[in-house]
Amino acid sequence: MWKNMGLTGKIIVAMVLGIILGLFINYSGLNTEGNFVNDYVTNGFFAIVGKLFVNSLKMLVVPLVLISLICGVCGIGDIRLLGRIGGKTFFIYMVTTALAITTAIGLGSLFGIGKGMQIETKAVFEAESAPPLIDVFSNIIPSNPISAMANGDMLSIIFFAMLIGISILMVGKPAKGLVQSLELINEVILKMVTIIMNLAPYGVFALLTKAMAELGLDLIWSLLGYVAVLVGALFFHFFVTMMVILKLTSGLSVKTFLAKMREVQIFAFSTSSSNATIPITLRTVTKRMGVSNSVASFTIPFGATINMDGTAIMQGTATIFIANLYGIQLGITGYLTVILMSVLASIGTAGVPGVGLIMLSMVFAQVGLPIEGIGLILGVDRILDMLRTAVNVSGDAAVTVIVAKSEGEMDLAIYNDPDAGAKEMFDGHIDADSEREFSEVFSDGIMGSEYDDIKRG
Repeated sequence: MWKNMGLTGKIIVAMVLGIILGLFINYSGLNTEGNFVNDYVTNGFFAIVGKLFVNSLKMLVVPLVLISLICGVCGIGDIRLLGRIGGKTFFIYMVTTALAITTAIGLGSLFGIGKGMQIETKAVFEAESAPPLIDVFSNIIPSNPISAMANGDMLSIIFFAMLIGISILMVGKPAKGLVQSLELINEVILKMVTIIMNLAPYGVFALLTKAMAELGLDLIWSLLGYVAVLVGALFFHFFVTMMVILKLTSGLSVKTFLAKMREVQIFAFSTSSSNATIPITLRTVTKRMGVSNSVASFTIPFGATINMDGTAIMQGTATIFIANLYGIQLGITGYLTVILMSVLASIGTAGVPGVGLIMLSMVFAQVGLPIEGIGLILGVDRILDMLRTAVNVSGDAAVTVIVAKSEGEMDLAIYNDPDAGAKEMFDGHIDADSEREFSEVFSDGIMGSEYDDIKRG
């Protein structure tokens, strides 16, 4: 049964089993500090497997973004078109982020979350400093591109890749062999993504088992109002706001989009990292939705860096919750300030670890809310972070599809085919004919751009 099951089905089964096992470990008391299960199972085996899986995804992010974006710029072939795509993408990302936080503030105010509540917590939150906005913009151009790649500075990598791509275009015909070689490298990296995707059920199982074993659901009940509104806002923004925008601007099937995003959302949910999910998101929008690499290679990494709809919703909900809890009236001016700060902060804190809480502390400081109030929601933030990451990457994919459709950079036949790109599986077997063909090519010394000219079979 397991062998015949599709990858999506395997991942969903693994996710459910991981949650069940994790909650069992938590509520049975097996995860007590110093216990065998805590030391060697939860923080031992499951921690190692989960970490290896996340690291395997992160391993591919920088080479994939770099090579894919260079190929994408070369594929566009028109620098002016690149500028138009960039401007359109940035505008839509900012608009959707503003809509997201407006939704959260509206729902939070409607239900009055936090009013009259008495919550005690031992959690202490010390706000990390976010980099000044001027540093964020000045660091877009890296003084050392190798260092930027090592640190995973996505905006710097995007700039460097675009500069290489534009320079290749300026070289023209002599660079044809280089472009073809880069395209081959891009295909190799995508095959690596396929291999890692087939390990996903085991990675997802380990990650969720560990998370649930450590967190449980006790805190959720004490903060039920906050959690319910936040989850409701996340669902409303993605399933209503974003899908209405997708339908109105592109005319594409919402049902098809949702079906093909399932794997990406599960990956994002289990890893809680938009950056770690980039390889999966890129593969999905290109192979399964028919978006050209020219568009996707720019919009997806860019979105993972600055488009934070889920995080913006958390900021709006938390702001209303803490303000009501402490009896502080924000007023219209305060709400507008929160919206503006959240949109700007989504750019200003790009690439900073713990970005959600850093952004939240900036918002609190701006509207005069006690920053220590963040300590009240820390306990449930880890679980909710999983959900908002799924919304973040879903928004990236939706905007990518919208931009690609508007620019004619999308294969509608692939998008409308429910099975497109779904059956790329790696079973550990390398075809003998392909292996022999490769060895012949290698021995003939004709690797590179001429590989495609070899007659197969």
